[in-house]
Amino acid sequence: MSIGPAWYLGLAAALFALGALGVMVRRNVLVMFMCIELMLNAANLTFVTFSRVLGDIGGESLVFFVLVVAAAEVVVGLGVVVAIFRRRASTTADDLHGMKG
Repeated sequence: MSIGPAWYLGLAAALFALGALGVMVRRNVLVMFMCIELMLNAANLTFVTFSRVLGDIGGESLVFFVLVVAAAEVVVGLGVVVAIFRRRASTTADDLHGMKG
C-alpha cells in the first residue's frame, strides 16, 4: 500500500495553514520568518507532488527557484532583524515602523 498524492497535498495544506496562522498571530520577527519558510516548504511539497503525479520535471525544477527565493528572504530578513536589534533590545514586528525614512 502506497501513500497517494492526496495525503501529500493534505500535509502541504496543513503546513501552509500553520505557517499562515503563525505569521498572523506571532509578533516576533524571527518566528514570522520561520513561519514564512514553513509556507514556502509547503509550496515546495505541492510542486513536487504534482510533478510526481504528472510525470513532469517542471515542478521539481521550480522548487529550486523557490529555495533561492527563500535563501534571499532569509539573508535580507536577518539583515533587517540585526539592524533593529542593534537599535533596540527586542525584535517584535511593531518595531519595524521605526525603520521608515
